[in-house]
Amino acid sequence: MSIATGVLGLFSTKPRQPVSADGRMALADHLRELRGRLLKVALFLVVGTTIAWFFYGELFDLIRGPYTRAQTSLGGNVETEIIFSGVTDPLMVQLKMSALAAVVLGSPFWLYQIWAFVMPGLHPKEKRWTKLFVAVAGPLFIAGVAVGYYVLPKGLTVLIGFTPESVQNLVEFGRYFSFFTRMLLVFGVAFEIPLFVVLLNLAGVVSGAALKAHRPWIILGAFIFAAVATPSTDPFSMIMLALPMVALFLISEVIARTVDRRRARRDASAEYAGIGDDEASPLTYERNDEDYRASGLGREDD
Repeated sequence: MSIATGVLGLFSTKPRQPVSADGRMALADHLRELRGRLLKVALFLVVGTTIAWFFYGELFDLIRGPYTRAQTSLGGNVETEIIFSGVTDPLMVQLKMSALAAVVLGSPFWLYQIWAFVMPGLHPKEKRWTKLFVAVAGPLFIAGVAVGYYVLPKGLTVLIGFTPESVQNLVEFGRYFSFFTRMLLVFGVAFEIPLFVVLLNLAGVVSGAALKAHRPWIILGAFIFAAVATPSTDPFSMIMLALPMVALFLISEVIARTVDRRRARRDASAEYAGIGDDEASPLTYERNDEDYRASGLGREDD
């Protein structure tokens, strides 16, 4: 019984020491929480990988799909085949495919664990955005993966198309799968960036005015990021990553500016909340001698 209690305690994320009003925790509690969340994510991925193992055939066809479409697009111009080059390769590929499926489909869970680890350091008003993060982060990541999956055949067509007609291109499946994984994860992570921009604005770290002022540089940075991050070297993949990032950034800028306007109106309302409609303004102005000379009046005329 004590062993089971000890094992379950490893997954605990509750602090053992009191948490201050501003959310500060002891270092030991931070490390204990990090351990618990990492173990939860690891256990979740192990279970997800085990379930995905039984859908190996469907996963194999799904992952091979972009290569098959690229092969069809090339027609008979390039002779190319996908192969396994080692005795252990089929087993390792099946493990990796199952793990990838668990990571993609389980993205709402592990993204929430990341946010929940950061959340104790936020103020109570900022913690209410957790539901928004949980509702949007997972679908955005999966949408990015879907866009990467759609773009991948175009990139493969361009890359394999450089093969001379007299040479047969044998694509080793393990290396193809690594390329496939990097491509999809880059798209998935890139789609999360605008969400974090909005959350930083909601937390008061980034303002909509600052985003507007730096908009040209952010757009340029999105294209540079797309050019560097995409594993393929074709411009189509870069554009298909950069354009959604720019669109999502513009949406996040609009949201940030809207939030800033609402925050400014709320602060203004709070400042004058205690002043009645018939109450005189506390501002007074006393005329000096120059004002009287400019108006042609004297002090006795007041």
